[in-house]
Amino acid sequence: MRAITLPLALALSAAMLPNASAGTVTVVTSFPKELTQVYKQAFEKANPAIKLEILNKSTVQGLSYVRELPVGQRPDIFWASAPDAFEVLSGQQLLENVSGQANKAVPEKVGSYPINDPQGLYLGQALAGYGLMWNTRYMAANKLPAPAQWADLAKPVYFGHAAMSAPSRSGTTHLTVETMLQGEGWDKGWNQLLQISGNCAAITERSFGVPDGVNNGQFGIGLVIDFFGLAGKYSGFPVEFVYPDVTSVVPANIGLIKGSKNPEEARKFIAYSVSTEGQLLLLDPKISRLPVLPPSDLGGKVPAAYPNPFEIAKKAKVRFDSDLSEARYNLVSSLFDQTITFRHKELKEATQAIHLAAGALAKKPNTNGQALLKQARDLAFTPIAGSGLAGDKNFLALFTANKKDAAAGKQLTGLEDRWSSQARDNYARAKSFAEQALATAR
Repeated sequence: MRAITLPLALALSAAMLPNASAGTVTVVTSFPKELTQVYKQAFEKANPAIKLEILNKSTVQGLSYVRELPVGQRPDIFWASAPDAFEVLSGQQLLENVSGQANKAVPEKVGSYPINDPQGLYLGQALAGYGLMWNTRYMAANKLPAPAQWADLAKPVYFGHAAMSAPSRSGTTHLTVETMLQGEGWDKGWNQLLQISGNCAAITERSFGVPDGVNNGQFGIGLVIDFFGLAGKYSGFPVEFVYPDVTSVVPANIGLIKGSKNPEEARKFIAYSVSTEGQLLLLDPKISRLPVLPPSDLGGKVPAAYPNPFEIAKKAKVRFDSDLSEARYNLVSSLFDQTITFRHKELKEATQAIHLAAGALAKKPNTNGQALLKQARDLAFTPIAGSGLAGDKNFLALFTANKKDAAAGKQLTGLEDRWSSQARDNYARAKSFAEQALATAR
């Protein structure tokens, strides 16, 4: 009897103890510590009975983490810049309705884009655009002009002076890349991306590596989401930031995960994040994000010359399509990695050879050299997967297949291997043609 009674007594005793996680809200976010720490301190001060636990993960890692955990063991909140990530969570029925936590003073749209999910499954918590940041001291020391448009970074003068991350490693970089692709069209957008990437000194492992490198002068220019550039500028670094014409303004979102441990406490944080008090935290120089509340609703506390996202959205040429971005998310990431991230050394060498040949031919033009140079550019800067494939639903399905589907996995691996090999061969041939073109101008 004692052998049976003791475990039973222990179980009953454990059941009477308070939940170890009660009062703790677990937040999965891709945002940097500079932002999350400010919110954690402010919210815990306003709500002493609740603690925030921050799990910092990239957007892709965060999605996988949420999907793999069972009901009752999931984190409470997903908080990230990528609207397409929330579409994924919504499509997989992993979000609870949070319309009751919305701030009624928040406008319905920024430009033509809804700030809050029309179904109430997530809320816009901040606004973001995409652009270029640069270190003014670096630019002056290297006698470089300030860029204004994405296309500027394809110019020979910027070779070796820029940096960006990869969309597979960063949700914010994915949004930047997708904005360019939607604004320019698939083929022209990839042509531009390949030229810019060929000019880049590095493709960083995390998105934070780009603004950190620009702030400290390691890189001259970075392709970033706006809050990286603005945070650098308003924190006192010698940094400037510009929105190109081809940009968009979309919400960074916050949502309640279905099957989480402490949903009621989590709702309080969501409501706090979109309240006037929570929105004012975005103006902290270390954060420098764009509130979803209009400047007129922030009590005159918006710094002079601070960007107005509602005005920027009126001028932005891209009407961001999150459904399109979601549908080709894995395709874009894979194509970028196989042809840029993993082949960056070869792409840089081809790009440099093309710049040298173009410079020489500008001084001493000849028909043969121009033909060779065109061949080099076509090989280096034409996307391996054109717009026809990108719009093929059967082809896109290969990138969204269940990971347990061995046949689909094998097919995808084979395709990516072919892309990588083709990119390597294309860049080698492009470099050779460019060197031949250079020889004709000597």
